Amino acid sequence: MLSLRDFDVVGRTYRNINRYRQILTILFKYGFGNIIEALKIDQYLEVGLKMISRAKPARFERLTQPERTRLLFEELGPTFIKFGQILSTRPDLIPLKFIFELEKLQDNVPEFPFSDVQTILTKEFGIKANPFVSMEEEPFASASIGQVHLAKLKTGEKVAVKIQRPGIRKRIKVDLEIMNHLATLMERHIEDLSFFRPVKIVEEFAETLDKEMDYTLEASNMERVARQFLFDSTIHIPKVYLDRSTEIVLTMEYIQGIKISDIKALDQHGMDRKALTRQGADMILKQVFEYGFFHADLHPGNLFVLPDNVLGPVDFGMMGFMDRRAREVFIDLIASVVTENPSATCHYLLEITEYDDEPDLRFLERDISTFISQYLNRALKHINVGRLLQDLLKITAKHKLRLYPDTFLMMKSFAAVEGVAHRLDPEFDMVGYAAPFIKRKKMERMSFSRISQDISTLSAESLQLLQEVPRDSIAIIRQARKGKFVLGFDVQKLEKIIGSYQRESHKLSVSIIISALIIASSLLLSFKVSPQIFGISLFGMGGIACAVFLGLWLFVRPNK
Repeated sequence: MLSLRDFDVVGRTYRNINRYRQILTILFKYGFGNIIEALKIDQYLEVGLKMISRAKPARFERLTQPERTRLLFEELGPTFIKFGQILSTRPDLIPLKFIFELEKLQDNVPEFPFSDVQTILTKEFGIKANPFVSMEEEPFASASIGQVHLAKLKTGEKVAVKIQRPGIRKRIKVDLEIMNHLATLMERHIEDLSFFRPVKIVEEFAETLDKEMDYTLEASNMERVARQFLFDSTIHIPKVYLDRSTEIVLTMEYIQGIKISDIKALDQHGMDRKALTRQGADMILKQVFEYGFFHADLHPGNLFVLPDNVLGPVDFGMMGFMDRRAREVFIDLIASVVTENPSATCHYLLEITEYDDEPDLRFLERDISTFISQYLNRALKHINVGRLLQDLLKITAKHKLRLYPDTFLMMKSFAAVEGVAHRLDPEFDMVGYAAPFIKRKKMERMSFSRISQDISTLSAESLQLLQEVPRDSIAIIRQARKGKFVLGFDVQKLEKIIGSYQRESHKLSVSIIISALIIASSLLLSFKVSPQIFGISLFGMGGIACAVFLGLWLFVRPNK
C-alpha cells in the first residue's frame, strides 16, 4: 500500500538524498528555481544539496510554464509521468492551462530486460507452476508502470501478459516521500501555491496510483465491463485469466485486431467505418447513462477493430464511476442548455461542481447565457464536444468552480469518442446521435415503476429520519446540560442554509403524507371498504392515485 501516513516528512528523505538532489537539479533546469528558493529547503536538508546544478538552458526560457512542467515530468521518469497523466484528469486540483498541456504526456520509458520478466514470473507462480509454455522476449507495449508480452498457455491460447516493472513500487515510494516533503514546504512557505492544496494533490495521487498498481483491480474492471456487454455481439471485452493473474501480473486474452486509428488498414479489410462509429458512440452512452461505470481512457490506442466490425477496447486501468443522481443531474444540465434556460443550467452546474465560496449567480448566468447562444446557433453536426468541454471548463475555472473528477472523466470520454468518430466518419454528429438516447433516459424517470421505486425509497428514508430525530434531540439536550453544546453560524451562508432547510422540510412533509396515503389506501383496499367498483375500494384507489400524483409532483418540481 502507498500510504502517505507512513512517511516521515523529513527523516526518510535523508536516505533518498541522491534522488532528491536529482529532482531539484531538474527543477532548476526547467526554470523552477524561484519556487525551490522560496521553499527554503536548505533549512531542512542542507547536507548534500549544495552541489546542485542551478543552471537553466536558454532554450527553455521561450516555453510556457505548463510546457516546461510537461517536459519536467517526462525527464523525471515513471512516477512523475504517471503523476502528470493523472493530474490531466483532475480540473478540481490544478489550473485549466496545465490540464490541456499534461494531456500530451507520453511514456518515454525504456523496456526492462526479459531476464527480469522471467524472475518475476518465477517469483509469482513458481518454477513448476509457470502457466506459460512460451513468451516473446520483446514486449509489444511498454508504459511507465509495466510492459506487455505475448505468450501462449498450456491450452494453446494466445494471451497478453502485463508485467509490472521490477522495483517500481520502491522507486515510487521514494518519489512520493520527496513529493510529499516538497508539497508540505509549498503549503508552509508559498501562499499562492497553497491555494491549490499541494499536499492534497500528492495524497490523491498516492491513492490513485496504489489502485492502478494492483492488477487484480484492473481484472475486476474488465469482468464488470464484460458483464455490461454480455449480450452485445458488437463489443468484445478481452477475457481475464484470474488463476494466472496476481497483483503485478495480469493475464488476458490477446486481441488480434486493427487499431481504430489505422483508417487505411480498416478500408483494406472492408470494415464498415460508419457502423464502427455508431457502435463506439453506443458503447460510451450505455456505459455512462445506463451503468454509470465507464472506460475513462478511450484514446485511439486503446480501441481495436476485430473481424465482423466488432469493437475491442483494452486497458481498463482507468475507470470512471457516476451514481444515478450524478447521471440524472448531467442529463438535466444538457436539457437546460438545449431549452436555452440559463437559470436552470446554473443550478445544475453548481450541483456537479464543488466550490469554496458561492459564485455570483448573476455573472455566472450571464456567462452561461453567452455559452448557450454560442452553441445553439450552430447546427448540431458542427458542434465539437471537445471544444464545448474546453469552453465549459473555462467558465467553471473563471468562477472558481471545480468539476468532480468522475464528471470530468466522463466528459473527456465523450470528447475522445467523438475524436475517434470524426476520423472514421467525418459527417458523424455525436451530439445529434446522443440526443434521443438522453431524451429516453430522461423520460424513464417518469415511468410508473421508477416513481414507485422512488416513493418507496423516500418513504423508508423518511421513516428512518423520524426514528433518528428523537435520539438526536436527546443527545443534543444531554450535551447542553453538560455545557458542551456549541452552536456555530456562518452568517454569509445562513440564508442558503435556511432556504435549503425549508426545501428539505417541505419534501419531508410531503413524503410523510405520501407514506400515510399509501399505508391507509393499502388498508382500505385490503378490507374492501365501500363504495366499491369491481370489488375494489374507490377510496383506496383514490388514495393511491393521490400518492402517485404527489410523488410525481415532488420529483419533477424544480429545486428553488
